[in-house]
Amino acid sequence: MKKQIVGTLVAGCLLALMIAVPVRAQLPGTSIRVDIPFNFIIRGKTLPAGTYEIKTVGDSEEDLLIRNVADHHDHMMFQTERLDEAKPPHRSEIVFHRYGDSYFLSEILTAGQQVGSELLPSHAERQLKRELDNQTASNKIEPETVALAVY
Repeated sequence: MKKQIVGTLVAGCLLALMIAVPVRAQLPGTSIRVDIPFNFIIRGKTLPAGTYEIKTVGDSEEDLLIRNVADHHDHMMFQTERLDEAKPPHRSEIVFHRYGDSYFLSEILTAGQQVGSELLPSHAERQLKRELDNQTASNKIEPETVALAVY
């Protein structure tokens, strides 16, 4: 009987740890870092290439702050939408939509999490996509998805 109780307690503790560790990645103030080798756009603001830190602001998982580690003047707050992944990614990454030389931040995915963050396309991104769609087939530029690993 004692072995069953101890076994149940150990299993319960392990289960609690397995649940607590993934949630930690989404706690307010928890940050991720990423090297972005190109200028990119978030909500109409162009940020220069560099090493950036992204973290949640307040209690909301949707409110994020991105800040250039080397130059604290390059920062901004923005809102995201919940993105449900069918299969949790094996590594954390941020995803950009690329149209020619313009990169737009699109998604932020955390390893092992089925829930990510998605930015809805801005007016500028939608307009650029329409312009590219209207080009003739011979010189049409297809948008690309660019993913960068997070550390």
